[in-house]
Amino acid sequence: MALRDDLETHPVTWTEVHRDTKRLVRRLMPLGPWKGIVALTRGGLVPAAIVAREMSLRIVDTLCISSYDEQVRGRVNVLKVPEQAAACGGEGWLMVDDLVDTGTTAKEARRILPKAYFATVYAKPAGLPFVDMFVSQVEQNTWVFFPWDTEPQYVMPLAEEKGRG
Repeated sequence: MALRDDLETHPVTWTEVHRDTKRLVRRLMPLGPWKGIVALTRGGLVPAAIVAREMSLRIVDTLCISSYDEQVRGRVNVLKVPEQAAACGGEGWLMVDDLVDTGTTAKEARRILPKAYFATVYAKPAGLPFVDMFVSQVEQNTWVFFPWDTEPQYVMPLAEEKGRG
């Protein structure tokens, strides 16, 4: 699949994700205690693991929502609901995701767990109304490449790519 040419790209390293998630934890800790964490899959799994470790939380569940196909937004599909958190509307639970983009997934997550506290590591302007806290804002026309979605590879120098080398 070809990349969309209307988007800027922003690769994020493992180190940056870890650093930014720990910044999020420092802001979240005074708001607890939390009953547990609900990670939005798949992107929220890594930040949720870091949050769980740093906050010494042992109960981690998932809310599985699908709304993306690579860089193309599609319809929202709820694949799994965290029953324990859903039983109380999410009250006392911390919901974690890597990024809020347009808010499509976040809106559905809010419908399922309306009382959960929703924190993301990164946020785009359109998604801001749907989260309670985030650490770093990203422009709306930027596609964030997370380290779990990429792998190191050789990239041809621009001069060679254009046939000038």
